[in-house]
Amino acid sequence: MNKIGITTKADDARAEALAVELCDWLKVQNCSVFVDEHVGHSCSGDVIALEQMPEQVDLMIVLGGDGTLLTVGRRFIGHEIPILGINLGRLGFLTDTPVGSMFDVVGEVLAGNTKTRRHFGLKVDSWRNHEKLNSGHAMNDVVLQRSEHPRMIEFEMSVREQFVFRLRADGLVLATPAGSTAYALSAGGPIVHPEVDAICVAPICPHTLSNRPIVVPANDQIELKLLDSASSAALNLDGQEHMELQVGDRICIEKSGYITLVYLPERHYYNTLRTKLHWAGHDDN
Repeated sequence: MNKIGITTKADDARAEALAVELCDWLKVQNCSVFVDEHVGHSCSGDVIALEQMPEQVDLMIVLGGDGTLLTVGRRFIGHEIPILGINLGRLGFLTDTPVGSMFDVVGEVLAGNTKTRRHFGLKVDSWRNHEKLNSGHAMNDVVLQRSEHPRMIEFEMSVREQFVFRLRADGLVLATPAGSTAYALSAGGPIVHPEVDAICVAPICPHTLSNRPIVVPANDQIELKLLDSASSAALNLDGQEHMELQVGDRICIEKSGYITLVYLPERHYYNTLRTKLHWAGHDDN
């Protein structure tokens, strides 16, 4: 690996300062550095748009929190370029590397001494009658929810063209295993190990208490249809991309390509859960 991409959390002075240090350090390691255009004025690397990074780099380094990594991850879906997240945020389920270990970990990555894990993304199409309204991708979750009106929305869900349920609720979260520790967890959904090829379906405040979260095979196509809403409803991808919906609109969700994330060799998934979620106990090994 000698072609390295760098991006940061937008409008974050600390992240930009670290990007400058990292860029200079990588140049000393004889690496070619490509810098996202919103931080390009600060660094000495070649400035290119984030959308162009997957075609140019061997490794993508993200300085920020999980939200920043999600922004990058959606653009790398279907590419085999590893992404290293340096945690400048809060929990940091996806941005696994502490900022204090940045240079040591990047050095290990360049030497080929780290491990990677692949996460699948979701492809989302919204339809009105027979016309496609929007398309997008999500790395963590797809959320159907009421918009500005306080009343519940009503919708139905089918899986593999088989009717599953009709529900009145504040909304519904469809989460990948990577996203099962995000909004879906807050909605009462299960934590799904990244190696489980499944999608978590978690209702948000359902009016019928018998509606519980379910887990469906990742290769199944899921269809949602908005049946009733006091005003326009919303479809959100990773909490970052927003699509407006009207009654009668359909949403088709299916598994798309993979995103490859770099992890520290000494960290394992259960260690991360125990640390981030403050579970009791410790590792005796």
